[in-house]
Amino acid sequence: MPARILTLLLLALCAWPAQARTATARIGSLEVAGAELDGVVVRLSWPAGAAHGELSIQAARIAAPALGPEYRQVRWRCPLSHDGAGAWHCAGPLQGRGGARMHLSVDLSSVCTGARLSQGNARLQLRREAVAPDVTRLDLVRVPLLWAQALLQRAWTQASVGDGVADGTIVVHTPPRQPLHVEGRLDVDGLALDTTDAAVAVAGLDGAIGFDWLQPDTGPARIVASGEVRDGEVLVGNTYVAIAGRPAGFALEARQQADGGWRLPRLALRDGDALQVEGDASFAADASLRALSLQARSARLAALPERYLSGWLGLAGLSGLELDGAADATLQVSGGMLQALDARLHDVSMRDPRDRLRIEGLAGELRHRARGAAQGRLSWREGALYGLAFGAIELPLASRDGVLRLRAPASLPMLGGELRLLDFALDPGGAEGLRLGFGLELDGLDVGQLSAALGWPAFRGSLDGRIPQARYASQRLDFDGGLSMRVFDGRVDVSALSMERPFGVAPTLSADLSLHGLDLEGLTGAFDFGSITGRLHGRIDGLRLVDWTATAFDAWLHTEPAPGVRQRISQRAVQDISSVGDASFVGSLQGRLVALFDDFGCRLANEVCRMSGLHSAGAGFTIVEGSGVPRLQVVGFNRNVDWPTLVERLAAAAAGDVAPVVD
Repeated sequence: MPARILTLLLLALCAWPAQARTATARIGSLEVAGAELDGVVVRLSWPAGAAHGELSIQAARIAAPALGPEYRQVRWRCPLSHDGAGAWHCAGPLQGRGGARMHLSVDLSSVCTGARLSQGNARLQLRREAVAPDVTRLDLVRVPLLWAQALLQRAWTQASVGDGVADGTIVVHTPPRQPLHVEGRLDVDGLALDTTDAAVAVAGLDGAIGFDWLQPDTGPARIVASGEVRDGEVLVGNTYVAIAGRPAGFALEARQQADGGWRLPRLALRDGDALQVEGDASFAADASLRALSLQARSARLAALPERYLSGWLGLAGLSGLELDGAADATLQVSGGMLQALDARLHDVSMRDPRDRLRIEGLAGELRHRARGAAQGRLSWREGALYGLAFGAIELPLASRDGVLRLRAPASLPMLGGELRLLDFALDPGGAEGLRLGFGLELDGLDVGQLSAALGWPAFRGSLDGRIPQARYASQRLDFDGGLSMRVFDGRVDVSALSMERPFGVAPTLSADLSLHGLDLEGLTGAFDFGSITGRLHGRIDGLRLVDWTATAFDAWLHTEPAPGVRQRISQRAVQDISSVGDASFVGSLQGRLVALFDDFGCRLANEVCRMSGLHSAGAGFTIVEGSGVPRLQVVGFNRNVDWPTLVERLAAAAAGDVAPVVD
């Protein structure tokens, strides 16, 4: 007999009349202590003058309609003894079809009925007093929770118990013509549980629970429970909870509905100053959420990411986010959609351990309504995005019919200039998930500060531009319009800008760049790459950065004559260009200076740069074509160049770490 039905078997066996000494009895059906037995055969053999007899009991079927399980071909055989004072004792092996062998010991007297079931170090003991035959007490010692699988599935058909044991006491009340009533308190160690749809999973759960369960023969069940979780992990959808170090208390009341769903008129969590929650909820028969209403407060947000928020933060690409401050909120969910939210933030700080995001002094009220309207206001003192510092801002917000908007434009000091948020629309969304739209203006952002923050060479200039609309959905951010940077006395225009997974794994940026009249002398000076004079033009199409490393682009750079601008290149610049190439570049140096820097191209794909220049002759191409006497040319002799190696050599040449190769 499977271990999980042993409790029901005890209830049935212990109800057997103590005075029955018939040699063979066949019983078609029997109902006792909430259990049904069919096809019961009892055989008693007691030789004359023997100190004890032998009892054999078989049942073709044992079921408990109120509890759910049903088992077949159950057998128990034991030596039966009598103490002469009305007490009987029988102990022997117990087994059913497909089940593990166990040991069952039964004591019957006119005062009480007792039984003990054991397997290894697991022990389940039953006692029922004759004066209260409708009350049965069960004491559990290291009882596998797997034994309760059938009982669990009656209330939750998709759930399946794995590991775990329980200690404690359960009292079963089976008054005639009244609902089954089960109450008790258990200590649980190492509970593992999951559901067939993988929506819920529990692992290594340690805790204690007190419960009161009422189950009518026909009609909905009612459960009241409270206790604490000392350790363990729980995953419900995208919500991952990890309790360790400090126990969290809980309480709930649940009532089963006619359609098999559950309504929870009370739901409470007590986790010290980390989180306090009160609310109610309802679930469908498949455990999907129908409605939820919660009031929550955290006086110490620092504890929430590790204990309650890691699942959602991971989806947002913000794993490891550090929080501080306090917050309280009320929310309502219905039909799988957020209907209302009122959140109050008190001096909250957010810090990403990888320095992608930092916000200090976040405060105010955030209000959202799926129907109707509400207003709120948020502000912060300072922060940074990917190392780019920004100042204080105040955001007047309004929610109407499910969309949270900015009531008026807001300005944010950044990089010595100003970033203006022209529009903002946030839709928490339904099946498509969160959607965000906004417009931006950039005015006078200092490119020097931008370069220092990003670890670039010391560029100088300003960044201006307007993005009339940007859209974020499905972890992709697309920008309409473009940006314009005034750098090196010229202009760089950025268009077709988009980002994927901005805070996730391997963030990706795509853009097209157009270069107009950049001063080469200032540009090469910033890179410490010798001296080149003239005006640089060109384009970089299809630029793609993965985790901020270039993986693809199609670049073409060239100079154009301009009145009053000389086009010259120094010997060091030629040497640095030559030193990069090794076998890929060969410099033909016949003079000390004076040359014309004209055209150069690189198409990057699959970590290979396909080079091109002014002229092509077989595998060669001209990078620098001089004029006058002496005449200077720099020629490349390998069109396909390994991009990581080229970048490494360019950096080394700029740092003066590579000796020039001059032929």
